[in-house]
Amino acid sequence: MLRRFWLLFAQACTLCVAALFVVSTLRPDLLPRLSGPRSGTVVLTQEAVPAAAAGQAGAAAAGTHGSLSAAARKALPAVVNIYTSKEIRARHPLFDDQRLRQMFPELAAQLPPQRANSLGSGVIVSADGYVLTNHHVVAGADDIELLLADGRALKARLTGSDPESDVAVLKAEATGLPSITFGALDTVQIGDPVLAIGNAFGLRHTVTSGIVSALGRSSLGINRFEDFIQTDAAINPGNSGGALVDASGNLIGINSAIFSQSGGSMGIGFAIPVTLARSVLEQIIRDGEVTRGWLGVDILDDRAAVARALAQQRTEGVVIRGVQPGSPADRAGVRDADVVVEVAGKPVKDTPALLARIAELKPGTTARVVVVRDTRPVALDVVVGRRPRAS
Repeated sequence: MLRRFWLLFAQACTLCVAALFVVSTLRPDLLPRLSGPRSGTVVLTQEAVPAAAAGQAGAAAAGTHGSLSAAARKALPAVVNIYTSKEIRARHPLFDDQRLRQMFPELAAQLPPQRANSLGSGVIVSADGYVLTNHHVVAGADDIELLLADGRALKARLTGSDPESDVAVLKAEATGLPSITFGALDTVQIGDPVLAIGNAFGLRHTVTSGIVSALGRSSLGINRFEDFIQTDAAINPGNSGGALVDASGNLIGINSAIFSQSGGSMGIGFAIPVTLARSVLEQIIRDGEVTRGWLGVDILDDRAAVARALAQQRTEGVVIRGVQPGSPADRAGVRDADVVVEVAGKPVKDTPALLARIAELKPGTTARVVVVRDTRPVALDVVVGRRPRAS
């Protein structure tokens, strides 16, 4: 009898393990809802199937049926409209006159405060209410409201913000919210179909389609750290902070800016890649702020200068224009006119690549920096400092 009971128990356990394996393979998105997140952790959903297969399947589906409706249906519930307001005090130009202010000081104090309103978009990234958006969407706001696709309105607070990447994290006090699935950026290619979803011109949950028209766009002067996905999907005022999703409905970017001479879409829009946005999100949730490495060098962004410094046609590298006294680079022996070609084992092709390599270093660690000095490579060990906060 005992042996029979033991066999039944063993078979039941085997069936449970098999069922768990099938669910984790085919529908991993169900597991957080079954188990729930542990206290103090945030559950993010990552694309489950192999990324290359997902991209090919999504593209094939779009080509076969001529529709991206399935991707839109998957992503739309996780995109929110963001309405912000902040208090401003009206100031009449006459009060810039010092003599007038001295004569009537009580009038300036009596000017009634006004509120400025703005709109944007955001993406729910966890069921317990974390939302990704742009820093410029919520900067200075003292009242933030989220409007979900199902019509619910939720108050949100700013958890943290990173002006240098233009990423901000909001938190709504709610559970069971629809959240986006993170895509795999390393499989995204130029020409892939994409959807941009957001609050364009205040028209809630607008979906536009296009393709990835370029990757790794930088030196645009928009953010300090730039590695944009460029798309021709229409991005308009109000779309900022919304989702750029692939043909499978997975998040690959946060819509951030447009190139426009009219204020509307001209077919060139830029999205912050999901890898950068996720890194900022996780640091803000874990540490309350974003910490980046710092070497203390000034850079000369000139390809011809690189070629001259290397005495050859090669232009991959970055010329050091100056070294800040007492900085980590100064203490390690980096000199003016050195050409940085490698940081922590990763090649440096240009200025954006160097900034990205330095930023991802952990303060307090030691990184090997390879420079070319007088046409000869020199390896230097730099104790990484902490990048000063943006003012």
